[in-house]
Amino acid sequence: MKAVRFHAYGGIDVLRVEDVERPVPGPGQVLVEVRAAGIQPGEANIRTGALHERWPAVFPSGQGSDLAGVVVELGSQVRGFAVGDEVLGFTHRRASHAQFVVVDDVNLVARPAGLSWDVAGSLYVAGTTAYASVFAVDLDAEDTVVVSGAAGGVGSIAVQLARRSGATVIGLAGERNHAWLKEHGVIPVTYGEGMAERIRQASVGKVDAFIDTFGDGYVELAVALGVRPERINTIRDWRAAAKFGARTHGEGAAACAVVIGQLARLAARGKLEVPIARTYPLDQVREAFHDLEQRRTHGKIVLHP
Repeated sequence: MKAVRFHAYGGIDVLRVEDVERPVPGPGQVLVEVRAAGIQPGEANIRTGALHERWPAVFPSGQGSDLAGVVVELGSQVRGFAVGDEVLGFTHRRASHAQFVVVDDVNLVARPAGLSWDVAGSLYVAGTTAYASVFAVDLDAEDTVVVSGAAGGVGSIAVQLARRSGATVIGLAGERNHAWLKEHGVIPVTYGEGMAERIRQASVGKVDAFIDTFGDGYVELAVALGVRPERINTIRDWRAAAKFGARTHGEGAAACAVVIGQLARLAARGKLEVPIARTYPLDQVREAFHDLEQRRTHGKIVLHP
């Protein structure tokens, strides 16, 4: 089978699509033929070695957590799934950017009717990270929350979940994404110079919580806006979080099939939009990550193995 591998830290040029042996499911595992697998900024940071101290790679390393596909083989002691079932879920083995992947049965849910393969295959990391981030800042209908990177993979889901809490949501994004934010009940604010004053005007001087999906000084901005550290959550700027006492809840805080199932049902019913920016075949994985690393896409980039 074909699978993405890299044998040393580096840029997109270290990524290869190689022939590897098809895995065999063990007890409590299933083999999934992958139809769609989302890619993440964190995977790029692992590949470059930027996150070596936190999440070191073991070479040769695979890639990928998100996945959706069809069950083609069962290990022993598997419950709740059969060959031919359409599923979505995740693996922690950095292995979903491949034609086949072994997955623990507890990390899978059935693909709801009406949910596209692309959305199903890109829901885990962005969806659970957004879910955990919104939960971390404890929103209610009286709150105003700011979300940085509001049109990105995580941010675009976070703003919608925040709106479902009843909160007023201000989304920081480029002007080309303002129309989409307005369509989803979000107040758009352009990032860049003068942003703090624009936020104050949009919020009428009251910001209760801040969700940072981008890094690059947004924790400091939240503090300057008067947000209490315990109501700031960042998924990127761990150094600033440690300095100010902000939270760092991400995908790991909501990494379970229950949360994925809930998000998948919302998406299937049209109550949660998961924007798909672009799709690429597996053999164009370098192009996919080049696109991702520009940090300008609206929504998710998805591989088709």
